[in-house]
Amino acid sequence: MITELKKLPMGIEDFKRIRTDNFYYIDKTGLIRDLLKNIAYVTLFTRPRRFGKTLTMSMLRYFFETGSDPSLFDGLEIAKEKELCGQYMGKFPVIAISLKDVTGRNFEKAKSNLRSVIGDEALRFQFLADSTALSDVERRQYGALIELNEQKEYAMSDGILEKSLTTLSHLLQKHCGTNTVLLIDEYDVPLDKAYQSGYYDEMTDLIRRMFGKALKTNDSLQLAVLTGCLRISKESIFTGLNNFKIITIKDVLYNEYFGFTDAEIREMLAYYDKMDRYDMIKEWYDGYRFGDLEVYCPWDVVSYCHELKMNPNANPQNYWVNTSSNDIIRRFVSMAKQSTRNEIEQLIEGGSIRKKIHQELTYRDLDSKIDNLWSLLYTTGYLTQRGQEENGMTELVIPNREINWIFVEQIREWFNEEVSRDSQKLQSFCRAFEENDTAAIEEGFNAYLRKTISIRDTYTRKEMKENFYHGILLGIFGNMDDWDIQSNAESGEGYSDITVEIESRGTGIVIELKYAENAAFDAACREALQQIRDRNYEEVLIDDGMKTIRRYGIACYKKRCRVVSEAI
Repeated sequence: MITELKKLPMGIEDFKRIRTDNFYYIDKTGLIRDLLKNIAYVTLFTRPRRFGKTLTMSMLRYFFETGSDPSLFDGLEIAKEKELCGQYMGKFPVIAISLKDVTGRNFEKAKSNLRSVIGDEALRFQFLADSTALSDVERRQYGALIELNEQKEYAMSDGILEKSLTTLSHLLQKHCGTNTVLLIDEYDVPLDKAYQSGYYDEMTDLIRRMFGKALKTNDSLQLAVLTGCLRISKESIFTGLNNFKIITIKDVLYNEYFGFTDAEIREMLAYYDKMDRYDMIKEWYDGYRFGDLEVYCPWDVVSYCHELKMNPNANPQNYWVNTSSNDIIRRFVSMAKQSTRNEIEQLIEGGSIRKKIHQELTYRDLDSKIDNLWSLLYTTGYLTQRGQEENGMTELVIPNREINWIFVEQIREWFNEEVSRDSQKLQSFCRAFEENDTAAIEEGFNAYLRKTISIRDTYTRKEMKENFYHGILLGIFGNMDDWDIQSNAESGEGYSDITVEIESRGTGIVIELKYAENAAFDAACREALQQIRDRNYEEVLIDDGMKTIRRYGIACYKKRCRVVSEAI
């Protein structure tokens, strides 16, 4: 009898659905045990995006919430803790909200979205409207949380909104006879979006007042758990909170509960008979260090395994880049002076740097100096720690091939934007190709190479390193409106690196780039030209009626190049 393999939980963040609908689940319920044995009034977990924070919050909700199905946890780690389960499982009303959609172009729109989040959660508890355990005043308080205006939007005043979590927890406590568990997922998203959109002070003030009432002066609260990417300065949001525990990526406690460990990856790959892809998965998606443990990004691994089920020959892809904006890297690169650019090069080439990490920041701090952006890259998962902290300094590396690729792509985009700003210089450089001015081409390309950040990707085979230089040239040429540019297009007996047709002048250009190992420029240039001749790359230009055709062999090494040419 053939047993059906469990489905992969691609994008599934609901614990109940995973457990009841035959999805593969890596047991992280030990977090509940550790949370209750190390109990704090409020616990904040900070982890990069796509490391299972939302699924963890769903798991906590189904564990604590009155009326939940205890069989969801059968056979899992927490089920072994009989005393804890008897004391806490299914014993509390739970308020569970996510602030990931509390965004907007202005403060009023963001505030409206926050009302929707609170109002929708309050609607889960409609029994409060008729609860005999509540007074008339308290039932009216509940009504104010779910009341709609003429536009069918939640009508909460600012004062009611600020007290909404406190009010709802109080009403639930009175009705149920037990304190409330509060779960807030992605707590820092409204602050991030507010900073980007220019209403940071207003949103910070609102969140501070809301959290202060719900987390500090709330006698109806049993415990609260928050998640986010950043550890926002306590002074800005969590002022005066006692018994407040923050668990960051530097902490050993809870390190195995976010992300997949190597043992978990091996077990999953063995289950799906994909162990032959282990090395590739490790190269692409491993390398993050939380506390003293190295972990894989769950989102990436599940996405790739899902792809492999449909296509056994599928190669790894960059899944993380599509989950949110990577503007942080662009911002970082644009602020970088030469010394910082040299450090970025070092990282991309597989090296490490040492920096002092500031984990407790406000969003306004981020752009104040480059050191804070290093810290932001670390806390959001673009960099990770290696070795032990020494003298307050943390050794930083790019965790894996996927993140390396993100750096490369963002740097390319930044460079292309920088190039386009100096149109006169750009025009002169490109016209030098039309005029067969190899000296000007060489001088101009060297200048561009000195300006950009070298990304000779350490993960790329030596014979493919020319792709970096290929991309730079394409980015420059792309600004020429009267040029028809083809990259890796079929021509003659192969695929030329770059071909250009300038129809107004009847000029065709064919370019072959080579990476000059150990600065052997002359040999690489000769090889490039010979390849153009041998494979007849100019054939398509001749067929298209180009009267003047120029061949260029360009050899590059680090931030230097050499150019040779010949006309047909």
